[in-house]
Amino acid sequence: EVQLVESGGGLVQAGGSLRLSCAASGFTFDDYVIGWVRQAPGLVREGISSISVRDGITDYADSVKGRFTISRDNATNTVYLQMNSLKPDDTAEYFCAADSSAKRPDLFLQRLLHRYWGQGTQVTVSS
Repeated sequence: EVQLVESGGGLVQAGGSLRLSCAASGFTFDDYVIGWVRQAPGLVREGISSISVRDGITDYADSVKGRFTISRDNATNTVYLQMNSLKPDDTAEYFCAADSSAKRPDLFLQRLLHRYWGQGTQVTVSS
């Protein structure tokens, strides 16, 4: 059974930090690009960061570049998103997604549909 399980969301003040985790199982981790997609109420879904598990190449949306860092641990099949300098505009539900057909992280960010999804974790940034 394929599973992507997110954790680490919560409530934080503006300027603070959170680290999200995505634990993957049930598929060949190395064959995928894994990333984070967020959706705020009333707004379109936004791919914000992605990583090629095999070679570690990353990509970021302009909205988070310089503040967020994605990484992976191939030993534990886990992808992390370190979020620093959080802003109220970062408030959203954050989803981990995995895609084997998006061969590069930049292609992942261009798509809104991915093969596997986690259940999401809420991030709320207060002003």
